[in-house]
Amino acid sequence: MPDWITVILLGFVEGITEFLPVSSTGHLIVVSDWLGLNPALQGTFEIVIQFGAVLAVIAYFWRDLYQQIRITPTDARAQRFWLAVMVAFIPAAVIGLLFEDTIDRLLQSNQVVATALILGGFLFLIIEWAGFSSRANLDDELLDINLLQAFAIGLIQSLALIPGTSRSGMSIIGGLVVGLNRRVATQFSFYLSIPTLGVATLYKGVTDFSSLPLDNILLVVLGTVISAVVAWWSIGWLLKFVSTNTFTPFGYYRIVVGILILFVVA
Repeated sequence: MPDWITVILLGFVEGITEFLPVSSTGHLIVVSDWLGLNPALQGTFEIVIQFGAVLAVIAYFWRDLYQQIRITPTDARAQRFWLAVMVAFIPAAVIGLLFEDTIDRLLQSNQVVATALILGGFLFLIIEWAGFSSRANLDDELLDINLLQAFAIGLIQSLALIPGTSRSGMSIIGGLVVGLNRRVATQFSFYLSIPTLGVATLYKGVTDFSSLPLDNILLVVLGTVISAVVAWWSIGWLLKFVSTNTFTPFGYYRIVVGILILFVVA
């Protein structure tokens, strides 16, 4: 299969799965392996293509972002919110830098991806069965998140450095554990993706792009554009879904997919 077709398909996979709590990186690793993605693109492509998701968040929430940029210099509540976003970002950034080589090795293992998918699936089921989301204050708003809640969410999000765990999944679970309702936990996950995915993309781009031939760079750009468009749709769908549903279906999905991957690998 030509590389450009593979890249388009992977762009769709990234766009659909980035914000759903099912692990976009895990899906990309497995699908790119099955589709036979050019080895020169693997690794770098799977990280940099996530920038499309950052663009999707900015495009989807541009009105809210513009309003917050406008009022942040004089609004203490908005200032606290963006400080909370950065506090939540720090654990993953620090742990990611300290264990970069280990994480890169884990990215090569379908067994790790499958195991993380299964364990994360059971975690979602436990969170819902334990009623964490039903204990949340439904009147809470995004800007009400405090720094302690943000730091706890960031610590739990750092588990997503293990491929197959899901950045959005762990940050949403973190939000539910600290008392946020599903809607606010999901919204915070979107905003937290801006520094988390943005910095990861910038870091990988600076360290690896110089070694990529021009044709491969163009393929990465193509995949990023596709993922941005699809991720924009995915954001709207997930926000509507969580307003009337639990995360239980995602838990079952993760377990089934993880078992299928282990079966195929075996």
